[in-house]
Amino acid sequence: MMKRRNIISCLALSSAAMVTPSVAQAKTGDPVVIAAGLTLDPIFDARLAYEHVDQPLSDADALTLRTRAGLELASDIGISFLVESEATLGIINDFNDTNAGNGIEPFSVVADPENIELNRIQLKFARKDKGSVTIGRQRINIDDQRFVGSVGWRQNEQTFDAVSASVTALKPLTLDATYAISQRTIFGADAGAREAFDGNFIFLGAGLNADPVSLKGFAYLLNYDAGQPVSLSSSATYGLRATAKIPVAEGFALELAASYAVQKDYKANPNDYSVDYIAGSIGTSIAGFGLTLGYENLGSDGAGNRFQTPLATLHKFNGWADMFLSTPPAGVEDKYISLRKKVNLFGGFTASAAYHEFDSDAGGVSYGTEFDAALDFKISVIGVSLKYAKYDADSFAVDTEKFWLRLGYAF
Repeated sequence: MMKRRNIISCLALSSAAMVTPSVAQAKTGDPVVIAAGLTLDPIFDARLAYEHVDQPLSDADALTLRTRAGLELASDIGISFLVESEATLGIINDFNDTNAGNGIEPFSVVADPENIELNRIQLKFARKDKGSVTIGRQRINIDDQRFVGSVGWRQNEQTFDAVSASVTALKPLTLDATYAISQRTIFGADAGAREAFDGNFIFLGAGLNADPVSLKGFAYLLNYDAGQPVSLSSSATYGLRATAKIPVAEGFALELAASYAVQKDYKANPNDYSVDYIAGSIGTSIAGFGLTLGYENLGSDGAGNRFQTPLATLHKFNGWADMFLSTPPAGVEDKYISLRKKVNLFGGFTASAAYHEFDSDAGGVSYGTEFDAALDFKISVIGVSLKYAKYDADSFAVDTEKFWLRLGYAF
């Protein structure tokens, strides 16, 4: 296991590196001009996170501190270079971080292992209203992150060793493409074979903005190298997503979203299957309350093959208790309602709540239900997040309660 003193040293060095005149400037949000047409922008992001998990035969308490520190050098001709470190320190370690040596028994899982790594190092060329090209280890968040995301909820971020490009000069048409050779996971430097999954990954997208409707066609081709824990997850996914905001009356509009995709075996995957993905939601704002009704179905062929999204920011979907990070063999159907309210009292805060009903796609099995709630606000420059999830199991997994308190600061 990684030595604690190394993590503490990394955290200290990250903080010390920030105590410079550049940082004083960066706190205002403005990069520092170091030469004609050249700026330097320090990066600093710290988050203290407490997570409690309560399950029938185990529980967990985790208090972790994550820092990211780096620099971005940018020129006025559109070329920039960014480098960023990431370090996570475990303060209270009564949890299973999924890596060997961290009390795997008898604790529940909190997937925030101690870690030091090079989070991002990238070279980018961008032209306003034209497009961009980025090469190197980078953060990739595509659309709503249902298929590809950085898993920002966890302390250690998911990044990719990739070349990515976008074209915005063909409005109303937009194009984006990524070729990646490595998925740098949230499990960190001590995760052995799970630290990174290598292969050939291609993400393609073509969008059309036909106001008030936006359309996006996509393809995600995942070809994992043989012999890895995820080598059977190689798949090809093709789909279409549509969103629209339709005014109905003054101050009242409907926000609509719908997606359909089909996923098939790809390259060395020995399974022969084809499964569907269907999602739809309708939202509106009533008396300052945001209300959304939604449906999502990750299909199954009834033989154990099911629709998977191994590169997604999964915490955003199918309940915050994270019971469905891997789609069950019979698939999953999620019917949900969510409510959100922004209140301009006591400095302002946002409250939200959601209710989910989970069933299988094949076999008519009732999995369970979940209630989620969150409160987000700021105290001076510190972001505060309180979050709660309660999953009541019927015939999948176990009853689970989770609570989070997070304090964050970034410039």
